[in-house]
Amino acid sequence: MDVPTVTVDDVTTTTSAEWVVLDVREPQEWAGGHIEGALHIPLGDLPARIDELDPQSRTVVVCHAGGRSSRATVWLYQQGHDVVNLAGGMEAWEGAERPVVVP
Repeated sequence: MDVPTVTVDDVTTTTSAEWVVLDVREPQEWAGGHIEGALHIPLGDLPARIDELDPQSRTVVVCHAGGRSSRATVWLYQQGHDVVNLAGGMEAWEGAERPVVVP
């Protein structure tokens, strides 16, 4: 299956109005900075926490560089979710100088 993918340029900085951002990185990565308004569900927890996601909401999945989010995107797509992978992950997001929240 081809992984449905978007680029940083496809995702506006006002993501909450258009997208649900799902961050599947590990807690220590999340703590280092994340996209404002993102929902944090580590990849390994996703099957147990899938009910936290609305399958009808347009969701963009992000990780560090795009590998884990790609796997999550395929799995969520197979579960019937409207989902895409963020190409390049947080590396691309930060490289494009998009805002990052650091708790």
